[in-house]
Amino acid sequence: MRKERRERNFRILEFRENQYDIIGDVHGCYSELIALVEKLGYRKKGGLYVHPDQRRLISVGDVADKGPHNLDCLNFWMEQVAEGGAFWVHGNHCNKLYRYLMGNHVRLTHGLERTIHELDALSKEERQDFRRRFMQCYDSQCYYLLLDKKKLAVVHGGLQEESMGGFSGKIRAVCLYGETTGEIDENGRPQREDWAASYHGQTLVVYGHTVTAKPEIINRTVDIDQGCVYGGYLTALRYPEMEFVQVRGKPYTEYHGDGALPK
Repeated sequence: MRKERRERNFRILEFRENQYDIIGDVHGCYSELIALVEKLGYRKKGGLYVHPDQRRLISVGDVADKGPHNLDCLNFWMEQVAEGGAFWVHGNHCNKLYRYLMGNHVRLTHGLERTIHELDALSKEERQDFRRRFMQCYDSQCYYLLLDKKKLAVVHGGLQEESMGGFSGKIRAVCLYGETTGEIDENGRPQREDWAASYHGQTLVVYGHTVTAKPEIINRTVDIDQGCVYGGYLTALRYPEMEFVQVRGKPYTEYHGDGALPK
């Protein structure tokens, strides 16, 4: 009998030092991830990356799929979460891998096939170990974080102020995918609404999912997915300094979005 799992919905956390480095969508770009982490001042110690000022790493999700080194990226975040005090909110690609490893029927498309190809190359024992660690890590994390006395929210797709501190199927969908119109675009994907344009909250919302040319603060929201896997940038936001740190990515895959990549 399959053991039932209960996903965490959201977490409200407080730390003595609210110093975070929030990293955008990695999508299997491992060399860029390590270059960015080191640029942020983290150094490897005993297998983990630690910061001399006790800063914490946070991922906005979509760590794997599309790029060339997906398992390396997943292993990095699993280890940082388990031992390094990092956090990793669920992205839609993370959720799809979770459902695949649960045994659900999911389509191996949009980059997941690359991650599964890497997974299939492992031995049976290595695959079982990876699955155990990933499921444990995923179950320990959540769809959105509220930090620094709710001054900061981290989510993958989007989050309106009235949803903070609550959860439902609709909120879950927005956390993973952002707000959508219900229509399908020419690439067969849901058309997205610009939820940030109508955001009216005081909480700063840091998110990813939708590729933008550069990170811009719009109505106390900021999208830090700059399309690293398409040859854009891997972006980190240093909080509370509100400084952006970036490394340039290589075009590992073709871009099919509706925005322009950085030049």
